[in-house]
Amino acid sequence: MRRIVLLRHGRTEANDRWLYCGSTDLPLSAAGAEALVELREQGGYPDITGMKVFTSGMRRTEETLRILYGDVEHTAARDLREMDFGVFEMHSYEQLKEDPVYRAWCSGDNEANIAPGGESGQIMRRRVLAGFDALCEENESFLLVSHGGPIAAVMDAKFPEEGKNRFQWQPANGTGYLIETDGERWTWRAVPEKG
Repeated sequence: MRRIVLLRHGRTEANDRWLYCGSTDLPLSAAGAEALVELREQGGYPDITGMKVFTSGMRRTEETLRILYGDVEHTAARDLREMDFGVFEMHSYEQLKEDPVYRAWCSGDNEANIAPGGESGQIMRRRVLAGFDALCEENESFLLVSHGGPIAAVMDAKFPEEGKNRFQWQPANGTGYLIETDGERWTWRAVPEKG
């Protein structure tokens, strides 16, 4: 039985301030690191013994892995990084809401609309799913510390019958999913597991 653990990084300044942040390589905020320590101490994270370990290679995922699992050997899977928000990076809705370029990006099919200088949700999804499929081909079981958008893209692709959108699949910071599959049937449960 293949086991795949997908975890979203801990909170950053951008998360705390509701800023668009994909390609900006931020560390965890002090509060984000503290929250991860609390989650780790509560238990419920899967044992990763025998699993290959990956991060997106960004600081926030590297720091999250270290806090939750210590200094484990791992590899960067750069195709599993967050969406690049281009010119909207490190800005909030409140800062951008009157900008006609931002308003055009938000209107219509905002999965297809490309952020100027960045990506669309569809471009990110194709990149992420290709990277995820490559990890599945090369590894029996693995842990991936990544980002909300990529994790949601994977979950939507593997569990379309649930009818959830990207925002419904996006886990809270420091949480994620444990997927199990025999190659035919895919199941999931939330992590860390409570109680």
